Amino acid sequence: MPKRTDLKTILIIGSGPIVIGQACEFDYSGTQAVKALKEEGYRVVLINSNPATIMTDPEIADATYIEPINSTYIEKIIRKEKPEAILPTMGGQTALNAAMDLYEKGILDKYNVELIGAKVESIRKAESRELFHKAMTKIGLNVSNGRFVKNFEDAKSFAETSGFPVIIRPSFTLGGTGGGIAFNVEEFETLVNKGLDASPVREVLVEESLIGWKEYELEVMRDVNDNFVVICTIENFDPMGVHTGDSITVAPSQTLSDRQYQELRDAAKKIISEIGVETGGSNIQFAVNPADGKVVVIEMNPRVSRSSALASKATGFPIAKIAAKLAVGYTLDEIPNDITKTTPSCFEPVIDYVVVKIPRWDFDKFRSSNPDNDVLGVQMKSVGEVMSFGRNFKEAFQKAIRSLETGRAGLGADGKDIYEFDYIGKLNTEEKNLLKAKTLIKLQTPRSDNIFHLRYAYLLGATTDELYKVTKIDKWFLDQIKDIIGIEKELRTFTF
Repeated sequence: MPKRTDLKTILIIGSGPIVIGQACEFDYSGTQAVKALKEEGYRVVLINSNPATIMTDPEIADATYIEPINSTYIEKIIRKEKPEAILPTMGGQTALNAAMDLYEKGILDKYNVELIGAKVESIRKAESRELFHKAMTKIGLNVSNGRFVKNFEDAKSFAETSGFPVIIRPSFTLGGTGGGIAFNVEEFETLVNKGLDASPVREVLVEESLIGWKEYELEVMRDVNDNFVVICTIENFDPMGVHTGDSITVAPSQTLSDRQYQELRDAAKKIISEIGVETGGSNIQFAVNPADGKVVVIEMNPRVSRSSALASKATGFPIAKIAAKLAVGYTLDEIPNDITKTTPSCFEPVIDYVVVKIPRWDFDKFRSSNPDNDVLGVQMKSVGEVMSFGRNFKEAFQKAIRSLETGRAGLGADGKDIYEFDYIGKLNTEEKNLLKAKTLIKLQTPRSDNIFHLRYAYLLGATTDELYKVTKIDKWFLDQIKDIIGIEKELRTFTF
């Protein structure tokens, strides 16, 4: 169907300042969207409080406002610029929350402004964990056992029956802000109260732990004719319990069977249709029990996201650009693929290479009296990420480590390890076993440097089964690490 002609001016809400959990990926997406809408002849107005972005360059949008992203300032812009529509799906959680605030205060109705890309009900159903769980139950999909609470006493009664560990997830926050895993009563009380304070609606989901399950993410798109495509399947190297933004991720998925992929694909289509994202991209996260293959839906973002930027760069499919055009009426079969220039965007991308993303942490810049500040959990702590391409996982993984700009040349063999290869070779059996035991204990807790401790464990004689038991990292990935170490050992036998 042709683009909408009843829209003349469209307001795009940016993501605001760069913070942990929300960084330049939204500038990447927002800039794409502005250019796409201008190509279609629309006048584009932008609000973003962060001037240090590409999208706020005066040449990008027709009118740019560097103002706080709240209903007060947005109403003033609406009054002046008179947009017919607002596109809130390009500015992360900040933009979605601002759009909901505009709706709840009656500002959208007052100025007869329409939300495009995702309607109010779609945002509400996806972002409210309670409504999302009800929607998933309605379409017959599994969700983790949990309870939505607005005070500590209700949360406590759930924990008393479910036992620990328990995961706390606040509603309407980004990057897992305010969330955490409680392993005892003391941690539980602290995290629940913290989560209630972080949630703009003072609501948290207290749920059973899925720690150790495998985690997958599908980047999907849908148009007004219910055409549906999976742009990319992303697999987390780390199991559930580590926020996906703090996990090494791999595209396409490496350990998912075709039968399991089709199951996730069918579930994703049902989810995006039920939530009601009429046009544009969404990412949907699943947990899969490695023991029996049971699938549980974790969450969905009815907008472009950090993962959208990753999937877009990994596949070459310009997700934000296509999402913007879908929001103004086009369908996937009407938009040419940017790569082939001939096939339409309703064809799903297929890649014959592997993409690896590794998060970047800067704990040294955020020194704390807490010695465990580099422990990873359900609240995101990374401040950036690197992405690399290779013909296989090992190649892409090694490239990504080198790209981190931490001075490492790859997984070891660069003279910068805590336990050097030659040092380990001089240890006797008893010393090796003692050091191996300490390393396995350390690996029980997800930390930012654990990938190098996996190497130490293998050099000290640990088996893949032993490492899987303490980390729950899929054995396929562990064997890939083992192969890299094996190649290193082989190379060390040569004289150069």
